[in-house]
Amino acid sequence: MMEYVDDDLDLMADENGSGLEGDSTPGMLYEHFRMEVDKGQDSVRIDKYLSEHQQHSSRNRIQKAADAGFIHVNGKPVKSNYKVRPGDVITLMLDRPHYDTTIEPEEIPLDVVFEDDALMVINKPAGMVVHPGCGNFSGTLVNAVAWHLKDLESYDPNDPEVGLVHRIDKDTSGLLVVAKTPDAKTSLGKQFFNKTTHRSYNALVWGNFVEDEGRIEGNIGRDPKDRLRMDVFPPDSEIGKPAVTHYRVMERYGYTTLVECVLETGRTHQIRAHMKHIGHPLFCDERYGGTEILRGERTASYKAYIQNCFKLCPRQVLHARTLGFVHPVTGQQMDFTSEWPDDMAMLIDKWRRYIKVK
Repeated sequence: MMEYVDDDLDLMADENGSGLEGDSTPGMLYEHFRMEVDKGQDSVRIDKYLSEHQQHSSRNRIQKAADAGFIHVNGKPVKSNYKVRPGDVITLMLDRPHYDTTIEPEEIPLDVVFEDDALMVINKPAGMVVHPGCGNFSGTLVNAVAWHLKDLESYDPNDPEVGLVHRIDKDTSGLLVVAKTPDAKTSLGKQFFNKTTHRSYNALVWGNFVEDEGRIEGNIGRDPKDRLRMDVFPPDSEIGKPAVTHYRVMERYGYTTLVECVLETGRTHQIRAHMKHIGHPLFCDERYGGTEILRGERTASYKAYIQNCFKLCPRQVLHARTLGFVHPVTGQQMDFTSEWPDDMAMLIDKWRRYIKVK
């Protein structure tokens, strides 16, 4: 069974516990992870060993956890240069209890675009977290789906063989597909993995493009200076994961541009990081510098105009507009389109009116 997700989930939780819920007792450490080194394992640094055995944990993150005293071997904390030995028991000990990640049904409205016995296509609003995680253990789309399907005995929201096939960011709106059966999830997962699905996004970005279309290629990996942000690294580097974004100019507003983005890959924050990398951060994307006035005039009236734009659509202006795949049961091509949500539609209209009077 194959699962394809847009989010790169860290094994290592935030070292200082910031942003996490739950009670802890000062001075106490709680076990979050345990593994035993194989008998035939060669001597190797523990940071290298863990980064090779835990695909969602970067070596840098592991080193920070070790420096903070959270990685233990045989009951004692070790540094990142510790050489593992056969039979070593490695544990991750954090200063807070392990949070119960059981998904409970919650009565939250869903905009269901399509549904049958195999799958659901949902139009997610901006502001809704897709899956429970640090600081967001309830009120997510997954909790809402669990409620929607609570009377379907064959659907277990805690079974990884059903449910989300891909994800989009909290403040990104648009289309998602949810598998209701293991066979459907396997089929859809393979389609995403093999890049036979079609997904396009609409985004408002800062600046005007010289060209009408283009291709962005660059590995996506965690920004070493900010773990909540992704950065772009050379394609031939060993940092991050390969990522390719195609873009096409839809409308130009002088200081901003409406673009369509088509993904070859599905990395965390891919469009947001790629667009910043080429000098066109998403409009109102605080994490990637889009809440600064990056283009335009220095007049008080223009600054007031931009601030009004930010208030009108106070999030990164990114919408998962189209989604296409082959139905896992019928073999029929399924194509869906989602209209812009009100905040994005009003913002685009505001820019259209602005450029007309320029």
